[in-house]
Amino acid sequence: MRINICGVKVDKYNFDEAVEAIVDHAAAHGTPKYVVTPNAHHITLLQHDAHFRKIYEDAFLVVPDGVSLVWASKLLDGPILPGRVNGTDLFERLCEVAASKNLRVFLLGGRPEAADSAAKTLQRRHPNINIVGTYCPPYGFEADTAEMALINTKVRAAAPDILFVGLGAPKQEYWMYANCQDLGVPISLGIGVSFEFVSGMVPRAPIWMQKLCLEWFFRLITEPRRLWRRFVVANSYFLWLLFKQRLGLLQSE
Repeated sequence: MRINICGVKVDKYNFDEAVEAIVDHAAAHGTPKYVVTPNAHHITLLQHDAHFRKIYEDAFLVVPDGVSLVWASKLLDGPILPGRVNGTDLFERLCEVAASKNLRVFLLGGRPEAADSAAKTLQRRHPNINIVGTYCPPYGFEADTAEMALINTKVRAAAPDILFVGLGAPKQEYWMYANCQDLGVPISLGIGVSFEFVSGMVPRAPIWMQKLCLEWFFRLITEPRRLWRRFVVANSYFLWLLFKQRLGLLQSE
Protein backbone atom coordinates (compact mmCIF):
# COMPACT_ATOMS: atom_id res chain seq x y z
CA MET A 1 0.00 0.00 0.00
CA ARG A 2 1.25 3.47 -0.88
CA ILE A 3 0.22 6.71 0.80
CA ASN A 4 -0.12 9.97 -1.15
CA ILE A 5 2.13 12.70 0.25
CA CYS A 6 1.86 15.81 -1.92
CA GLY A 7 1.27 13.72 -5.03
CA VAL A 8 4.07 11.24 -4.27
CA LYS A 9 3.17 7.66 -3.36
CA VAL A 10 5.13 6.39 -0.33
CA ASP A 11 5.08 2.75 0.82
CA LYS A 12 3.46 2.03 4.17
CA TYR A 13 6.40 -0.05 5.39
CA ASN A 14 8.04 0.16 8.77
CA PHE A 15 11.80 -0.17 9.11
CA ASP A 16 11.91 -3.94 9.69
CA GLU A 17 9.46 -4.61 6.85
CA ALA A 18 11.63 -2.61 4.45
CA VAL A 19 14.74 -4.53 5.51
CA GLU A 20 12.96 -7.85 5.08
CA ALA A 21 11.63 -7.00 1.62
CA ILE A 22 15.04 -5.86 0.39
CA VAL A 23 16.94 -8.82 1.84
CA ASP A 24 14.42 -11.35 0.54
CA HIS A 25 14.67 -9.96 -2.99
CA ALA A 26 18.48 -9.80 -2.88
CA ALA A 27 18.82 -13.32 -1.44
CA ALA A 28 16.48 -14.71 -4.09
CA HIS A 29 18.62 -13.05 -6.81
CA GLY A 30 15.48 -11.40 -8.13
CA THR A 31 15.24 -9.24 -11.23
CA PRO A 32 16.99 -5.85 -10.86
CA LYS A 33 15.08 -3.39 -8.69
CA TYR A 34 15.90 -0.12 -6.96
CA VAL A 35 14.82 1.56 -3.73
CA VAL A 36 14.32 5.30 -3.14
CA THR A 37 14.23 7.09 0.22
CA PRO A 38 12.29 10.37 -0.07
CA ASN A 39 12.41 13.36 2.24
CA ALA A 40 10.79 16.79 2.00
CA HIS A 41 13.47 17.95 -0.44
CA HIS A 42 12.70 15.06 -2.78
CA ILE A 43 8.98 15.85 -2.61
CA THR A 44 9.62 19.41 -3.77
CA LEU A 45 11.88 18.28 -6.63
CA LEU A 46 9.27 15.78 -7.78
CA GLN A 47 6.68 18.54 -8.28
CA HIS A 48 8.49 19.87 -11.37
CA ASP A 49 10.53 16.91 -12.65
CA ALA A 50 8.48 14.42 -14.68
CA HIS A 51 11.42 12.06 -15.15
CA PHE A 52 12.11 11.99 -11.41
CA ARG A 53 8.43 11.21 -10.80
CA LYS A 54 8.58 8.32 -13.27
CA ILE A 55 11.60 6.94 -11.41
CA TYR A 56 9.63 7.04 -8.17
CA GLU A 57 6.59 5.40 -9.73
CA ASP A 58 8.68 2.45 -10.96
CA ALA A 59 10.68 1.93 -7.74
CA PHE A 60 10.60 -1.38 -5.88
CA LEU A 61 10.19 0.50 -2.60
CA VAL A 62 9.57 4.15 -1.73
CA VAL A 63 10.29 4.47 2.00
CA PRO A 64 10.22 7.71 4.07
CA ASP A 65 13.72 8.81 5.00
CA GLY A 66 12.43 12.17 6.22
CA VAL A 67 10.43 12.42 9.46
CA SER A 68 8.49 15.26 7.83
CA LEU A 69 6.75 12.70 5.62
CA VAL A 70 5.61 10.73 8.67
CA TRP A 71 4.28 13.91 10.28
CA ALA A 72 2.57 14.85 7.02
CA SER A 73 0.71 11.53 6.87
CA LYS A 74 -0.67 12.21 10.34
CA LEU A 75 -2.03 15.60 9.25
CA LEU A 76 -3.81 14.24 6.19
CA ASP A 77 -7.03 12.29 6.02
CA GLY A 78 -6.11 8.69 5.35
CA PRO A 79 -3.59 5.99 6.32
CA ILE A 80 -0.57 6.97 8.44
CA LEU A 81 3.02 6.01 7.73
CA PRO A 82 4.21 3.73 10.55
CA GLY A 83 7.54 5.50 11.00
CA ARG A 84 10.71 6.80 9.46
CA VAL A 85 12.95 4.48 7.43
CA ASN A 86 16.18 6.42 7.72
CA GLY A 87 18.58 5.82 4.84
CA THR A 88 21.74 5.59 6.94
CA ASP A 89 20.12 3.26 9.48
CA LEU A 90 18.84 1.17 6.58
CA PHE A 91 22.33 1.02 5.06
CA GLU A 92 23.86 -0.12 8.35
CA ARG A 93 21.18 -2.72 9.09
CA LEU A 94 21.32 -4.15 5.59
CA CYS A 95 25.08 -4.51 5.87
CA GLU A 96 24.63 -6.31 9.19
CA VAL A 97 22.11 -8.72 7.69
CA ALA A 98 24.19 -9.13 4.53
CA ALA A 99 27.10 -10.29 6.69
CA SER A 100 24.95 -12.96 8.33
CA LYS A 101 23.45 -14.16 5.04
CA ASN A 102 26.63 -13.95 2.93
CA LEU A 103 25.16 -11.37 0.57
CA ARG A 104 27.64 -9.48 -1.58
CA VAL A 105 27.62 -5.67 -1.31
CA PHE A 106 29.18 -2.85 -3.33
CA LEU A 107 29.58 0.79 -2.24
CA LEU A 108 29.38 3.33 -5.07
CA GLY A 109 29.77 7.08 -4.70
CA GLY A 110 30.32 9.38 -1.76
CA ARG A 111 33.06 11.92 -1.35
CA PRO A 112 36.63 10.84 -2.18
CA GLU A 113 37.68 8.00 0.16
CA ALA A 114 34.29 7.92 1.93
CA ALA A 115 33.25 4.55 0.50
CA ASP A 116 36.64 2.97 1.30
CA SER A 117 36.52 4.36 4.82
CA ALA A 118 32.94 3.20 5.34
CA ALA A 119 33.91 -0.26 4.09
CA LYS A 120 36.71 -0.49 6.68
CA THR A 121 34.31 0.57 9.44
CA LEU A 122 31.74 -2.01 8.37
CA GLN A 123 34.38 -4.75 8.18
CA ARG A 124 35.44 -3.98 11.75
CA ARG A 125 31.83 -4.21 12.91
CA HIS A 126 30.93 -7.25 10.84
CA PRO A 127 34.01 -9.37 10.09
CA ASN A 128 32.00 -11.70 7.85
CA ILE A 129 30.68 -8.96 5.57
CA ASN A 130 31.49 -9.53 1.92
CA ILE A 131 32.17 -6.10 0.41
CA VAL A 132 33.04 -6.96 -3.17
CA GLY A 133 33.94 -3.44 -4.27
CA THR A 134 33.96 0.30 -3.69
CA TYR A 135 34.27 3.10 -6.20
CA CYS A 136 34.09 6.89 -6.07
CA PRO A 137 33.44 8.34 -9.53
CA PRO A 138 34.95 11.77 -10.23
CA TYR A 139 32.88 14.94 -10.22
CA GLY A 140 30.92 15.29 -13.44
CA PHE A 141 31.15 11.59 -14.25
CA GLU A 142 27.60 11.53 -15.61
CA ALA A 143 28.73 13.58 -18.63
CA ASP A 144 31.70 11.29 -19.35
CA THR A 145 30.73 8.28 -21.47
CA ALA A 146 33.97 6.42 -20.74
CA GLU A 147 33.60 6.93 -17.00
CA MET A 148 29.98 5.77 -17.06
CA ALA A 149 31.06 2.61 -18.88
CA LEU A 150 33.88 2.06 -16.38
CA ILE A 151 31.46 2.24 -13.45
CA ASN A 152 29.18 -0.34 -15.01
CA THR A 153 32.10 -2.62 -15.82
CA LYS A 154 33.33 -2.50 -12.20
CA VAL A 155 29.90 -3.24 -10.76
CA ARG A 156 29.09 -6.05 -13.19
CA ALA A 157 32.49 -7.70 -12.56
CA ALA A 158 31.92 -7.57 -8.80
CA ALA A 159 28.39 -9.05 -9.15
CA PRO A 160 26.96 -7.72 -5.87
CA ASP A 161 23.57 -8.69 -4.46
CA ILE A 162 23.05 -5.20 -3.06
CA LEU A 163 24.46 -2.01 -4.55
CA PHE A 164 24.52 1.06 -2.27
CA VAL A 165 24.58 4.28 -4.29
CA GLY A 166 25.67 7.48 -2.55
CA LEU A 167 25.57 10.10 -5.30
CA GLY A 168 23.05 12.52 -3.79
CA ALA A 169 19.54 13.23 -5.04
CA PRO A 170 18.36 13.26 -7.73
CA LYS A 171 21.61 12.13 -9.39
CA GLN A 172 21.65 8.75 -7.65
CA GLU A 173 18.04 8.05 -8.63
CA TYR A 174 18.67 9.07 -12.25
CA TRP A 175 21.70 6.77 -12.34
CA MET A 176 19.95 3.77 -10.78
CA TYR A 177 16.99 4.09 -13.14
CA ALA A 178 19.23 4.30 -16.22
CA ASN A 179 21.62 1.51 -15.25
CA CYS A 180 20.09 -1.02 -12.88
CA GLN A 181 18.73 -3.33 -15.59
CA ASP A 182 22.07 -3.41 -17.41
CA LEU A 183 23.98 -4.13 -14.17
CA GLY A 184 21.84 -7.09 -13.18
CA VAL A 185 22.12 -6.32 -9.45
CA PRO A 186 19.01 -7.53 -7.57
CA ILE A 187 18.77 -4.41 -5.36
CA SER A 188 20.20 -0.91 -5.84
CA LEU A 189 19.57 1.55 -3.01
CA GLY A 190 20.09 5.32 -2.99
CA ILE A 191 21.53 6.38 0.37
CA GLY A 192 22.85 9.96 -0.01
CA VAL A 193 25.67 10.79 2.42
CA SER A 194 25.50 7.54 4.40
CA PHE A 195 29.09 6.55 3.54
CA GLU A 196 30.27 9.82 5.10
CA PHE A 197 28.17 9.26 8.22
CA VAL A 198 29.31 5.67 8.75
CA SER A 199 32.96 6.53 8.16
CA GLY A 200 32.79 9.55 10.48
CA MET A 201 33.81 11.88 7.68
CA VAL A 202 30.63 13.87 8.36
CA PRO A 203 29.32 13.90 11.95
CA ARG A 204 25.86 12.52 12.54
CA ALA A 205 23.47 14.04 15.07
CA PRO A 206 23.68 12.70 18.62
CA ILE A 207 21.23 9.91 19.43
CA TRP A 208 19.11 12.22 21.59
CA MET A 209 18.64 14.59 18.63
CA GLN A 210 17.78 11.67 16.35
CA LYS A 211 15.14 10.48 18.83
CA LEU A 212 13.67 14.00 19.00
CA CYS A 213 13.56 14.13 15.18
CA LEU A 214 16.07 16.98 15.12
CA GLU A 215 18.66 15.36 12.89
CA TRP A 216 17.78 17.79 10.09
CA PHE A 217 18.55 20.72 12.43
CA PHE A 218 21.92 19.25 13.40
CA ARG A 219 22.84 18.88 9.72
CA LEU A 220 21.75 22.46 9.04
CA ILE A 221 23.93 23.95 11.80
CA THR A 222 26.95 21.80 10.87
CA GLU A 223 26.78 22.51 7.11
CA PRO A 224 24.71 25.71 6.78
CA ARG A 225 26.19 27.01 3.53
CA ARG A 226 25.58 23.73 1.71
CA LEU A 227 22.22 22.80 3.22
CA TRP A 228 20.33 26.00 4.05
CA ARG A 229 18.43 26.01 0.78
CA ARG A 230 17.37 22.39 1.19
CA PHE A 231 16.18 22.71 4.77
CA VAL A 232 14.83 26.27 4.81
CA VAL A 233 13.54 26.89 1.29
CA ALA A 234 12.55 23.31 0.39
CA ASN A 235 10.93 22.60 3.75
CA SER A 236 8.89 25.81 3.52
CA TYR A 237 7.71 24.79 0.05
CA PHE A 238 6.89 21.31 1.35
CA LEU A 239 4.69 22.83 4.08
CA TRP A 240 2.88 24.88 1.44
CA LEU A 241 2.27 21.76 -0.66
CA LEU A 242 1.01 19.91 2.40
CA PHE A 243 -1.35 22.77 3.24
CA LYS A 244 -2.73 22.68 -0.32
CA GLN A 245 -3.21 18.92 -0.15
CA ARG A 246 -5.00 19.20 3.20
CA LEU A 247 -7.43 21.66 1.61
CA GLY A 248 -7.86 19.52 -1.50
CA LEU A 249 -6.20 22.09 -3.73
CA LEU A 250 -3.15 20.09 -4.81
CA GLN A 251 -3.45 18.57 -8.25
CA SER A 252 -2.02 15.07 -8.41
CA GLU A 253 -2.27 12.14 -10.76
